[in-house]
Amino acid sequence: MTEHDPHAVLPIGDFAARAGLATSAVRYYESLGLVSSVRTAGNQRRYRRAELRRVAFIRAARSVGLSLDEVKAALDRLPGGRVPDRADWTRLSGEWRERIEQRIAALRELKDDLDSCVGCGCLSIDKCSIYNREDKLAAEGPGSHLGFKPL
Repeated sequence: MTEHDPHAVLPIGDFAARAGLATSAVRYYESLGLVSSVRTAGNQRRYRRAELRRVAFIRAARSVGLSLDEVKAALDRLPGGRVPDRADWTRLSGEWRERIEQRIAALRELKDDLDSCVGCGCLSIDKCSIYNREDKLAAEGPGSHLGFKPL
């Protein structure tokens, strides 16, 4: 097998190093069905070199904000469990564009809020619209209000 042979296999340590992951993460990804291995006669894991592309896909999808369940659902749509190619990435990432736009908008809003926070200078945990945006119980005073039953 040559260096570029997609059917070449790597032991878990080499695979993890090439993928930029801890071996525990590789095992976890395998337990979720995100990557697969073959076993040697001694029951050691061996990963096809082509599985590195699946890991790259996983990492790219995670950077977009997808959960591992969502990544798995996307990978499960590939025929025969094959590794994703450029066309797959283009198709699937197109489906995620709206999520990216939402994240960009949320980050812009946070940036604007931070700028106004510096302007007002309150930095108050109980009044700040950034830290306490949805606190509907603040009017009842400090502390926990839900589920608290006095003795």
